Amino acid sequence: MEGSKISIAIHGGAGTIARSKMTAEKEQLYTSSLEHALNAGYDILEKGGSALDAVEQAVISLEDCDLFNAGKGCVFNSKGTHELDASIMDGSNRKAGAVAGIYCIKNPISLSRQIMEKTEHVFMMGEGAMEFADAIGIQRVDQDYFYNEDRHKQWLSIRDSEKFQLDHSKEKRKKKIVGEKEDTDKKFGTVGAVAVDKQGNLAAATSTGGMTNKKYGRVGDSPIIGAGTYAYNKTCAVSCTGNGEFFIRGVVAYDVSCLMEYQGLSLQEACDEVIFNRLKEIGGEGGLIAVDARGNVAMPFNSSGMYRGSRSSDGDVVIRIFK
Repeated sequence: MEGSKISIAIHGGAGTIARSKMTAEKEQLYTSSLEHALNAGYDILEKGGSALDAVEQAVISLEDCDLFNAGKGCVFNSKGTHELDASIMDGSNRKAGAVAGIYCIKNPISLSRQIMEKTEHVFMMGEGAMEFADAIGIQRVDQDYFYNEDRHKQWLSIRDSEKFQLDHSKEKRKKKIVGEKEDTDKKFGTVGAVAVDKQGNLAAATSTGGMTNKKYGRVGDSPIIGAGTYAYNKTCAVSCTGNGEFFIRGVVAYDVSCLMEYQGLSLQEACDEVIFNRLKEIGGEGGLIAVDARGNVAMPFNSSGMYRGSRSSDGDVVIRIFK
């Protein structure tokens, strides 16, 4: 399929993103950071590189930006430290790699890829994943690398309580996680990328810092293949962002692929069905980005906003935050 249309899409989280609280300066920072990540991935595709390389590089760019809750910009957990989750998947062979509950790793997405390529495993967590990272020379950083004053203030305001926060959200009680209606501002902090290369191969990648003040080793959908990340050349590549518990229960990323494979839906039809119907039926909020082998892109979300961007070889470039 050499010469196929190339496309890439990225996201930096979804949720209740209020225009009234977005200054022009801050919006420009987000927009330029999304553009930088988008171009980092697209440049690889344009030069004939693989979709896998493109999504990894795009996510690295987002992990290196402290505006987003992944890598450098990750939130604080209940112990005042950081726990990072990520996953990556190759649609050409359905190989995948994922990590959860790791720390002091500059780019968790790269560790995920090394798990996929250098082991017979898919998913590693905690200390075992850290041992593997050290064994293969993955870059470590000090805890200070992740320090962000705004994130720290979020944590200080709730650290002695049973409350948690989804990135920039206001305080909420633990029971909010099971679907109680919430009207405070919130943003589900995750970053991700999906792409199709000139050979028609697909890939997807997702990375997150989880919830502020999260306890007990909580893990969301981002590192779970089929829930937050999925890629299959015959259907699509998907990366999700939202309240992870609902995306896990809905097996959202794989559900999009299934609707295309078994019911013959188009990419956009499948994504819309999952985000606007199936996910909402169980109380889930958020969105996803997806691309198919023809280079079509879909970026639906059922929240008020999603940091997102896409670029294709037909000249289409999109970078948006709000609906």
